[in-house]
Amino acid sequence: MSLRRDELPLVQAMKILVPFKSVPDPYAEAAPGDICIRIKAINRGLENAPLHILPHLWFRNTWAWGTTRGPEPSISLDSSVSPTGRRAPIAEADSPQHICLLADDSPSDPLPNLTFPYRLGPRYLYAQAGGRPLFTNNETNMPRVYGPQAVSSTNFVKDAFHRHIIQGEACVNPAIRGTKACRHYTFDVPAGGSATLLLLLRLAQEQLDHPFADVEPIVRKRKKEADQFYEAIHPPKASADERMIQRQAFAGLLWSKQIYLFDVAKWFNGDSPDWLPPHSRKGARNQHWLHLNSMRVLTMPDKWEYPWFAAWDLPFQAVAIAVIDPSFAKDQLRLLLFEQFQHPNGQIPAYEWEFFDLNPPVHAWAVWRVYNMGKRRHGRADRDFLERCFHKLLINFAWWINKVDSQGNNVFEGGFLGLDNITVVDRSDKLPGGTVLEQADATGWMAMFCLNMMRIALELASQNKVYEGLATKFLEHFRRVGTAMKNMGNRDYQLWDEEDAFFYDLLRFPDGGHHKFQVRSLVGLIPLCATERLQANWLEPFPDFRTNLEWFLKNRSDLAELCCHLVPRDGMDTFALMLINETQLKKLMERICDPNEFMSEFEIRSLSKFHQRHPFVFGQSQVQYEPWEAETKIKGGNSNWRGPVWFPTSFLLIESLRKLGQAFEPSFTVSLEEEGIVRQVGLKDLADELAHRMIRMFARDGRGERPIYAGNETFQKDPHWKDCILFYEYFHGDTGAGLGASHQTGWTGLVASLIDEWRR
Repeated sequence: MSLRRDELPLVQAMKILVPFKSVPDPYAEAAPGDICIRIKAINRGLENAPLHILPHLWFRNTWAWGTTRGPEPSISLDSSVSPTGRRAPIAEADSPQHICLLADDSPSDPLPNLTFPYRLGPRYLYAQAGGRPLFTNNETNMPRVYGPQAVSSTNFVKDAFHRHIIQGEACVNPAIRGTKACRHYTFDVPAGGSATLLLLLRLAQEQLDHPFADVEPIVRKRKKEADQFYEAIHPPKASADERMIQRQAFAGLLWSKQIYLFDVAKWFNGDSPDWLPPHSRKGARNQHWLHLNSMRVLTMPDKWEYPWFAAWDLPFQAVAIAVIDPSFAKDQLRLLLFEQFQHPNGQIPAYEWEFFDLNPPVHAWAVWRVYNMGKRRHGRADRDFLERCFHKLLINFAWWINKVDSQGNNVFEGGFLGLDNITVVDRSDKLPGGTVLEQADATGWMAMFCLNMMRIALELASQNKVYEGLATKFLEHFRRVGTAMKNMGNRDYQLWDEEDAFFYDLLRFPDGGHHKFQVRSLVGLIPLCATERLQANWLEPFPDFRTNLEWFLKNRSDLAELCCHLVPRDGMDTFALMLINETQLKKLMERICDPNEFMSEFEIRSLSKFHQRHPFVFGQSQVQYEPWEAETKIKGGNSNWRGPVWFPTSFLLIESLRKLGQAFEPSFTVSLEEEGIVRQVGLKDLADELAHRMIRMFARDGRGERPIYAGNETFQKDPHWKDCILFYEYFHGDTGAGLGASHQTGWTGLVASLIDEWRR
């Protein structure tokens, strides 16, 4: 896969520093490479406030890499070249109407590790007249980084603007040129929001005689086009409020794209042999990922707080993005399977601070889902995308089988798996004395992985019969995983607890003894995600696969009843593939639907409320229901899986309920309580109810309030904030209030998918 030319902006422009509350205004593209930006700042406070705005333009420093410095690009204000080639004096370049900065990388060497020569050429930044031009170089302040003995390559370094404005130092370049520039505007804005500031910026590929003449028409045109685009996207049954929520979710997902630059080998070795990184870096994270070299545009969980990709988040983001930009969604899923990302051993990189950490294997699920979304919506089956991903997922699957199943019993010890403090121990750490934590969620994820791969193989087999054998292979893998969860390699214990009707993690000791972690949490619900439905008529094009399935049902009925269930209905046989039988499913659903356990007013809790009064104790540690911010800090402590509700896992459980409903209804119903009223619902209706509750967290209720802002009067009532939707990392297990990172559209952007699918 080649990097597209528009994916690598060497000039990073328009960083706006506004040290008081502001209202962002549009970015509008006049033409490819010509961007109009309008900044509107409003003082919402009760007092006059000073305002400093510094639109920045700078070149990423690539010329200082290595032992020999390369030629540098430049940003200047000293001249301007017209389309006819005439050099204009400063008076024309910095006219009373506007100022113009010229940025030119033509003298620079192109980046060496791209598959094509890449330069921007001249770029012109136009800004409203006024303020002072400031210039420096995008160079490290060496004494500040390496100590007073170090010498910077220039007197004008990258932190000059801060030092000049805040500390009054004479550290900017009086020659009015450099590789980093800004315009320093200062204002005194009256109190109460009665005065506004309008600042127009424009980055163009060629000179413009009247750069601001068409900005307003361009902004209006692009806004109209955006309105028309989203109007075509919104589902017909969505309310006006839900449409606004969906649009802001999509906007957050699109805003979270950024170029992710990380050459791991260079990070370990440093840019220059003259200034080596500390020796401790050699033993730091990612030392086995020297092949990873990213120069790609990736979607971030949270561009502000977490500006790095995460393999646990990205698949969910891709599913939501596929509604508005299916091509980009598919690119994202392919990228982590690309040779410069996926490890040669098959592992998918987890996240920046430890690529070798273990995240749930949800990539195959997202590939299969995004493929089907395109097939359903646009009538196009992108088999090329599906097949390319499948080949790399085969390698990833083999890595899980060989690496994470230490005993070869198809019971997995996946470690952390994205659930920071879900249990009493840090699951990333090895346990002492050869003790192993056999995980219900890891094993459930692998069963789900098997079923995803089986479905992909069957789809590919419709045009290439070679893949039919692989579908059988993954059916067999699923059977082995399902059997193992019940008999644990012919041992006298299992992950399913019949008395409690729940899956539990289990400590296995070297002497053969074991201890169950009887914590009712998402760990025990994730096996429910390993669910698939196959109708007999779907299998008619795959006689070998069907023969193998029927042989297994007939000749190994003792094992089949643990994971494969024949459901005759309306003259049509349906095969329900799941890790529990119908009786066990009934008991598990009772726990899920119990408001004193998992069912909150808004979603499924990540830990049963039972543990509020009955904490699970193991040694000196315990797990207790914590619906708010976590008191127990494990794995950094910045997220909590001991009670709050999370979108990704609930989204997967909704999908499973839909499949199970299609297999077992109308005879299968569960009791659901809401506002003191108990009613019987089918599993498809339960999925609908959960989707509705998740959407409801963001929408205005009968009092005109949004549950995500519980207790926040400003966001509930203030006219300037009440319709600004924040997409939190997770949510209070009882009130639905937003928690964690407040701009993590990431997987919480799945609310846009729920609105899309459940309001049609």
